[in-house]
Amino acid sequence: MKRREAIKTSLVATAASVLSGSSYIQQQSLEMGKELKGKIKHSACRWCYKDIPLEELADKAKDMGISSIELLDVSEWDTVIKRGLKCAISNGSKLGITKGFNDVQYHDQLYTDYEKLIPMAADTGIKQIICFSGNRGTITDKMGLEHCAKGLDKLVKLAAQYKVTLVMELLNSKVDHGDYMCDNTKWGTALVDKLGSENFKLLYDIYHMQIMEGDVIATIEKYKKYISHFHTGGVPGRHEINETQELNYKAIMQAIVKTGFTGFVAQEFIPTRKNALESLKEGIQICDVI
Repeated sequence: MKRREAIKTSLVATAASVLSGSSYIQQQSLEMGKELKGKIKHSACRWCYKDIPLEELADKAKDMGISSIELLDVSEWDTVIKRGLKCAISNGSKLGITKGFNDVQYHDQLYTDYEKLIPMAADTGIKQIICFSGNRGTITDKMGLEHCAKGLDKLVKLAAQYKVTLVMELLNSKVDHGDYMCDNTKWGTALVDKLGSENFKLLYDIYHMQIMEGDVIATIEKYKKYISHFHTGGVPGRHEINETQELNYKAIMQAIVKTGFTGFVAQEFIPTRKNALESLKEGIQICDVI
C-alpha cells in the first residue's frame, strides 16, 4: 500500500470511529453525577426547560447529579419526587410577581393561597415556597415594607408550625421586572429583620443582583444569614454562565461554600444551545467547586 493510500485509509477509519462514538460521548457527557464534588447542592428551574417533558428533564437532571427541579406547580410535585428528586422551592401564589405583599388589596387572596400551599408542601416534603413583594406603583418603599410585614406575619407563623420557609426573591427592576419593589438586598434584609423569623428568608438571584448592585461576593458574605436559596444566570442576557458573560461563577460558588451555606443553588438561565441539556450540564460543571 502506498503512503498516500495508507494515510487516506487511516483517516477514513478514524472518522468512522469518531462518528460511531459520538452518540456515546454525548450520552456520557450528560451522565456525570458520580463525579461531582458535593460542595454545592444543585437544582434546575423548570421554566427554563419548558420544551422538555418534565419526566425527561427529571431523569436527565438526576444523571447529571442534580437533586432538585424547582419552581413547580402543585400538579408537578409528584413527577419529580417519584424519580427520587426534590423540589427545593415551589411556586407560590398564582397572583405572580407583580401583585404581592406590598399591596394590601392582595393580602386576602395571598393568605388564602399560601394557607393552602404551606401544609400541602409540608406533607410532600417541600421545605420552601417562593413569594414576591409585588410592584411599587404608588407605594413607597417604606410603606411597602410595612405592608409586606403585615401581610406575611400570620403566614410566616403558620409556615413555622409546618417547618416550611417562605422565601422572597430579589429581582432586578432595570431590565426584567420594572417597578418591582424587592429589587435590592438592603430592602429585602430589612423585611427579614422586621419579621424576625427563621421561616422567612431571601432568594438571592445572582443574575438580578449583579444588574442592580454588583459586588456579589461581598454582599453574599455580608448577608449570608438572610439567604436560603440562590439562582444563577449570565449577565448580560440571562443565558449560559460560561465565559460569554461577565460573572466569575466559580469564584462566586467558592464564596458561597465558604459561608457555610447548605441550601440549593439553582440554574435559572435561558439556554441558547439547541441542546439545552448540554447548557445545563455546563452550568453544573462550572458551579461544581471544591
